[in-house]
Amino acid sequence: MQIGTRWAVGGEQPRAVPTAMRAAIDDEERTLVELGADTSSWRWTLTFLEGLPVVELDDGTTIRLDGDDVLVTREQ
Repeated sequence: MQIGTRWAVGGEQPRAVPTAMRAAIDDEERTLVELGADTSSWRWTLTFLEGLPVVELDDGTTIRLDGDDVLVTREQ
């Protein structure tokens, strides 16, 4: 069993976040800065669904692995 964790936007990512997902998280955070979003209270949540990592931001942005690909979805 793997337990998830939370961390602040702009904070250090937990070691359990796969390398492939780290760049996508960094890209999302850069975009938020460029948009001027106030993310001071926002957090990322890392969970594991059927053993696979899922990272979700408080605004609903979700990052998942699909084989070697990283999928980013945003709530509309």
